[in-house]
Amino acid sequence: MKLKGNNGPLHARAVAAFEKADARGGSSFHEKSESGHDRFERRRASLVAAPKAVNFPGLVAFGRIESERRKLGAETATTVHYVALSRRLPPRQLLETVRLHWSVENNCHWPLDVVFHEDDARTRKNHAPQNLSIIRRIALDMLNAHPDKRSTARKMKLAMWSKEFFFELFTHMR
Repeated sequence: MKLKGNNGPLHARAVAAFEKADARGGSSFHEKSESGHDRFERRRASLVAAPKAVNFPGLVAFGRIESERRKLGAETATTVHYVALSRRLPPRQLLETVRLHWSVENNCHWPLDVVFHEDDARTRKNHAPQNLSIIRRIALDMLNAHPDKRSTARKMKLAMWSKEFFFELFTHMR
């Protein structure tokens, strides 16, 4: 669970735990750097055990993700995120898990919101929200499975404009 301002006391405990660990000489960490598309990124994950005084069910450790991003011709942006963990992970696995979460966000949730405007849906009654969510995900899978290199939004518009392309989306599924 990512710690933000909505859980101020737990976030403050995580910050304090890392400050204490840093004062003692730091904690184990894993660092990864990537460059491409005119930018350089470095991420560092570290872990500390949760203090015994923290009263939060299932809390075992705190994680910290420090990221630095530098775009060509722009200033370096740095961010620090803290996470609450229910089990102790190696720093490398923590970094991979956080990146995996964002790939789900970018590859599934973001297209559903941008292409299908899911956040604007006003459906609230009975099973309709769950049913429409399933239908949207099926449609997203169909659009992504089609070999056409156009964007998902473009393929959706093309399906609205062309009955042939619309039927091709269905016949292409295997």
